[in-house]
Amino acid sequence: MKKKLVILTSMLTALAGFVAPAHAEYPDSPVQFIVPWPPGDFEDILTRMIAKTMEEKTGVSASVVNKPGGGDGPFPGALEVLNGPTDGSMVGSFVIGVPIVGPVLDMGIEEDSFTPVGIFLTYPFVLAASGDAPYSNMAELAEHASANDVVLGHFGAGLTPTRATMAAAKKLNFEFADDSAFDMLDCNSLSSGDADVINTTLALIEPCLDDINILANIGSEPIGKLDGVETLATQSGINDIELWNGLFVKKGTPQEVVDVLAAVAKETMMSDEAQQLMTETGARVYWQDAAESAARITTDRAKNAELGE
Repeated sequence: MKKKLVILTSMLTALAGFVAPAHAEYPDSPVQFIVPWPPGDFEDILTRMIAKTMEEKTGVSASVVNKPGGGDGPFPGALEVLNGPTDGSMVGSFVIGVPIVGPVLDMGIEEDSFTPVGIFLTYPFVLAASGDAPYSNMAELAEHASANDVVLGHFGAGLTPTRATMAAAKKLNFEFADDSAFDMLDCNSLSSGDADVINTTLALIEPCLDDINILANIGSEPIGKLDGVETLATQSGINDIELWNGLFVKKGTPQEVVDVLAAVAKETMMSDEAQQLMTETGARVYWQDAAESAARITTDRAKNAELGE
């Protein structure tokens, strides 16, 4: 009998080792942050800071992969994350358009396809024209466009800044003669004549800021370094929805993965390097946790629906 008990005890001990193995801590394999835009803009810069912090803190390789989608904006990159695993090895760095606009475009993205980790950036998004353009604000643009063709360049028709611009034009009783989506909208876009007005961020036009006209900024408040430039909402009467960027994972990703990513990203955004970027560029850099981000997304869905009307 004693011998049987010893054997049974040994078997149970062995089984316990197989039935309840210890879970490896996240991350235990390389992590890719998918940025669905070309390198160089704010989301790319800050996401690279996050990847660097993760490598330093965990010792695991973390990298940024740029997946620009051309006229389809951020959605091809978002779909890559959606089709990826739920183990935290692929993380999306997405603008507001992915969770807000994606679900209404019949692309396979649902309202709950992604779990927000946190929002960390509000872009200093602007409408800009060449320095010799005969308009320097939205009222002057509306007057000029009533008798002349004006072409708009943007990052995608479904994206928030583009929708806000179109809504503002309607409020001001004018239409753009044409509009086109670009992967990159910078000083060259204006000097080459590819577009008369571009919908872009300060980071991409900083080198020629003294030689162009900033007609408006898209957001809830003016940008400090753009003296005298009013918001698009103030000039046109549309709502003040902003273009932001945050980290997202595929629905079903374990909470412990979200927690690690949030801790790393929050530390990065509070760093001297990230805060200096805010001071120098006019971008707003901060950290909103998952609950705050989910609430913001709900509010912005209503604002976006209003723009559509």
